[in-house]
Amino acid sequence: MNNSPIVKTLVWPDEAATAAFATQLAAALTRANLNACIALHGDLGAGKTTFVRHLLRALGVEGRIKSPTYAVVEPYTVAAGEVWHFDFYRFSDPREWEDAGFRDIFASTGLKLCEWPQNAAGVMPTPDLELDIQVDNAEQRQVRISALTARGQELLA
Repeated sequence: MNNSPIVKTLVWPDEAATAAFATQLAAALTRANLNACIALHGDLGAGKTTFVRHLLRALGVEGRIKSPTYAVVEPYTVAAGEVWHFDFYRFSDPREWEDAGFRDIFASTGLKLCEWPQNAAGVMPTPDLELDIQVDNAEQRQVRISALTARGQELLA
C-alpha cells in the first residue's frame, strides 16, 4: 500500500445525502465483516452523530440510538457483528482507556465509530477511515474522507 492516504471530498447537500452515503458505507462495512475503525471529526453540530445514526440504521439497528456523550461508548449488535459508538468529547485521562477496557474493544473484531477521536490521541489506534465533516450552511456539509489503511482504501473504493 502507498503510505499516503487516499482522500475523497464529498458534498452532502442535505440529510438525505448523508443517509445515502451511510447506506453505501454500511454495505461496504458488511462485506468487510464490520471489521473497521472510523474516526469522525467536525465541530459541534456538524453532523457526526446524525451520520452515525444513519449508518447504524443502515446496519440494522432498531429502536432508540443514544449519543454516548456521557457514557463514552454505546454498544450494538447487528446481524453482521458488533458495533461500538464512542464519543470522546469528555474524554481526557488516558488511564480511563485501560480502566474502561477500550484497549480490548479496539483489539477485537467489530466496527468502532469514534467521535472526537483527537481527545483519545495517543491511545486510540490509527483509524481505517477519517471523516472530517464541515458545515457549509444549515443543510449542506463538505466531507473530507481519508483512507489511512489498506482496509480503509477497500471501504472507500
